[in-house]
Amino acid sequence: MKNTPLLLLILIISNICFASEPVSKSYFGGIAIEGHDTVAYHSAEVRSSHNELIGKKAFTVVWGGAKWRFASQTSADKFAADPSQYKPEYNGHCSNALSLGEGLVRTDGTVWEFFGDKLHLFYAEHGRQRWLNGNWESYKQQADKAWQEITR
Repeated sequence: MKNTPLLLLILIISNICFASEPVSKSYFGGIAIEGHDTVAYHSAEVRSSHNELIGKKAFTVVWGGAKWRFASQTSADKFAADPSQYKPEYNGHCSNALSLGEGLVRTDGTVWEFFGDKLHLFYAEHGRQRWLNGNWESYKQQADKAWQEITR
């Protein structure tokens, strides 16, 4: 692959820059968001069907101290080139839990929604529903504040 050295450099720099930001990952294996393809959520097909894709071990990118899996090499390459565009908010931790001051709660990638143009993951459907039916902008401000406290 022609751009492999460039991609490796980007990944190294990304890991250094975001080392202090925890990623929602499995205890064993360090798989981010239980192996769901975070790039796929951004596709029109996945967004309209609201069905997420499981990544494959063959298409793994290490970023932020976690292994992110993808359904295709194309998805893996997109993420490697610009993780900030495709990673979920709060690196996959539950947006609702952060907004309620409950700290970092891992997610499995199955409960999700876009608010604005950002992907948010939730521990459970009731958190997603709270954001859908409430003032998500206010909840996001509260979650942002909690995230800043955690990551400083």
